Amino acid sequence: MKDAVVIGAGIAGMQAALDLADQGIKVHLIEKYPSIGGRMSQLDKTFPTLDCSSCILTPKMVDCSRHENISLYTYSEVDNISGEKGNFTITIKQKPRYVNSDTCTGCGICVQKCPYKAPNNFDENMGKRKVIYFEFPQAIPLVPVIDAPNCQYFKNGKCKACQKNCPVEGCIDFEQKETMIEINAGTIIYATGFDLYDPKNDYGYNEYEDVVTSLEFERLMSSTGPNNGHLKRPSNGKDPKKIGIILCVGSRSQLENENWYCSRFCCMAAIKQAIIIKDHYPETDVSIYYMDIRAFGKGFQEFYNRAIEEYGINFIKGRVGKVTNSAGTDGSLLTLRYEDIKNSRIMEEERDLVILAVGIEPREEQLISDLKILDDGFIAPEDVYLDSVNTSIPGILVCGTAEGPKDIPDSVVQASAAAIRAANILRGKN
Repeated sequence: MKDAVVIGAGIAGMQAALDLADQGIKVHLIEKYPSIGGRMSQLDKTFPTLDCSSCILTPKMVDCSRHENISLYTYSEVDNISGEKGNFTITIKQKPRYVNSDTCTGCGICVQKCPYKAPNNFDENMGKRKVIYFEFPQAIPLVPVIDAPNCQYFKNGKCKACQKNCPVEGCIDFEQKETMIEINAGTIIYATGFDLYDPKNDYGYNEYEDVVTSLEFERLMSSTGPNNGHLKRPSNGKDPKKIGIILCVGSRSQLENENWYCSRFCCMAAIKQAIIIKDHYPETDVSIYYMDIRAFGKGFQEFYNRAIEEYGINFIKGRVGKVTNSAGTDGSLLTLRYEDIKNSRIMEEERDLVILAVGIEPREEQLISDLKILDDGFIAPEDVYLDSVNTSIPGILVCGTAEGPKDIPDSVVQASAAAIRAANILRGKN
């Protein structure tokens, strides 16, 4: 039986790989970042249960790393795909870590001894990490990566602190090169995930430090984030007292460079964040500015009701027009000008932290030109209503947010469906 390839090792890609591997099928799981885990690894908690995200995700990551039928290719990207159903050739470009994965013990001494820091991409650049780093504490594989563009050795050859302090001889290898790997497979599953809408200067983002995106806020509130779980205003490090959350930023809009579709999980993610704030800081005033609350999933309406009745979160129906800067007693504050639809009036409120619930966008990682793409940019399924995993090319399947906006449970269900179809293809039943 031929092998299967899964592109993307987020929650959907890992679920598809595990379902195939459990059936005795050899799976090549490819991830562009240094660790598997995807976007879910950046989250603090999940809705509507408020379970720890890592507690759900990490066991699946471990299962993927230990499964005898799964081969991991991290810090790797697909360079080319050719062939047809039952006989695809996939060329993988594996970037150098400058650390020998076979001999590294994951002790972290090299990270401790590194004297230089760089912006932390995993924390959405809200903090800094060492130039040699683990992507996050639960990273798999637990092998650090050297950030070559920011490494002083690659700049001027003057620093080898990581190599000098590494207890394993030859483990730090500055001479590592990019390698190309070729795989033959019978089927391919796209689980490439999503990118976030870039708000650019929307609502003062990139202009005011205290305007952050929803994912930046996740990292600020995470115990593994730059503030170790303590919410601080980026501008002055003080505790925020009044927080505003603006929904549908970049979504459900007809404006140029914004997206007309709903990103589906933003409403519940915003409510989750509001509840987390109130759990940690009960006296904080939290308001959510919305057009509609789309509570479509199991337990979602109850979660929404709980936010109002138990936590006293303010829900204000109306679009925010703009966010401007104003002087406050404890430093600069942000003034939100918005429409209050319920009371038919234009209002202004001061907030010291504003969170933008940005929508999601498709990643441009479709490596076959004939792969049909929908008007919204996501990979088109064969039938939107009756077949959401087959694509326009026989033998190539799709799951998770590569197919369209969806939350974690829906991504996992679709991943299992894609795995069933992939297994049938490899067994000649589809």
